[in-house]
Amino acid sequence: MALNQLSIRSYTRQLRSHYHEFHQLVLPLQGSLEVQVGHFQGLVSVGDCVIIPAMVLHSFKSNESARFMVADMADLPENLAASPLAKFVISKPLLAFIQFTEQQLESEQDTLVEETMFELFYQLLMKQSCQGKQDARIAKVIAYLQQNLAQEHRLHTLAGLACVSLTQYKTLFKQSLGMTTGQYLTSLRMQKAKALLCHTDLPIAIVGERVGYQNVSAFSRRFSQYFGQPPRQFLK
Repeated sequence: MALNQLSIRSYTRQLRSHYHEFHQLVLPLQGSLEVQVGHFQGLVSVGDCVIIPAMVLHSFKSNESARFMVADMADLPENLAASPLAKFVISKPLLAFIQFTEQQLESEQDTLVEETMFELFYQLLMKQSCQGKQDARIAKVIAYLQQNLAQEHRLHTLAGLACVSLTQYKTLFKQSLGMTTGQYLTSLRMQKAKALLCHTDLPIAIVGERVGYQNVSAFSRRFSQYFGQPPRQFLK
């Protein structure tokens, strides 16, 4: 068995059990997988990843029409190896990447391309927070914030979106992400701003507006505080 590679697989309705000497990650592309590994037993669906450590017996079955990205790995990134969770929610960039990888693997065999894809897959894994399923009410707010970075957001409006009281909203949000709404929003805005500065030719003022700052000086101050360098240092 070649290690550190990605492949597309499908399984059957017949329950199978085995273990192997390498680590394995299974990420559904279509359908779900019923799996038992360690203390976890349940469904793994599109947007999830299940960690199967080396030498751990696991059982699994699925509908034959389901498809999965499987990573056979010699080593796990530290964040995954230390995670107490067998299943976690993957990021949107990682989900988009495995969907691209599926198309690439089915189009041709190219060893160099496949090795490069695995390296990028590993780098994206290292950025994973390894959180379980978020509270659906908070997940709705997070999706809203991600899609509306340029807007001003008030906590009572977000609490209304989550259909909870303001006090309950603050508690749920902190429990789900380990930070306040303001801290999370700042992180989203700064990371988005950095990406726009590095990968587009937009002027600093426009980048600031795209992430919710109408005043370029205020944007530059916050950016400098967050990254320790002014926006001009990241201009394409």
